[in-house]
Amino acid sequence: MHFQTITPADTAWQAQALCAQTGAEFFFPEPGSSVREAKRICGMCEMRSACLEYALANDERFGVWGGLSEKERLQLRRTPH
Repeated sequence: MHFQTITPADTAWQAQALCAQTGAEFFFPEPGSSVREAKRICGMCEMRSACLEYALANDERFGVWGGLSEKERLQLRRTPH
């Protein structure tokens, strides 16, 4: 019998991210609510690129990750590289 092990993505960046020091309500707002504050916080965060990379690699579908909303990440995925 063969078991395939899945290694979790490196999430060490999360402890240093500014969102870890603020409330999740900014990053996971109610539908139709503004994401302006989350994007402002992301804009100051040194972990922004690692966060966006993580969100894209793990197909995060909700919330603001790496300074992008769900719609912006979806659009980024659909853009040919």
